[in-house]
Amino acid sequence: MAALDWSQCPAVESIPGKVSGTWVFKGTRLPVATVIENLEDLSVDEVIEQFDVTREQVTAVREFGAQTPRTAAVPAGPRPL
Repeated sequence: MAALDWSQCPAVESIPGKVSGTWVFKGTRLPVATVIENLEDLSVDEVIEQFDVTREQVTAVREFGAQTPRTAAVPAGPRPL
């Protein structure tokens, strides 16, 4: 099963040397995986309150992640060449 191509999600970025290339919300150091994991137990409002993200960012990631089965939702970051 293929993982999501997070490079196609406009709300995230992966920059070598920034959080080890992990997919983070643009302009932050907050890993996408952290928010997705917390959405299992918290509401969107609670996530917004606890983390420095906007509703639009959370919505963009949730909608993008819904395009594939849960098991492939969040890669750790780009794979080395």
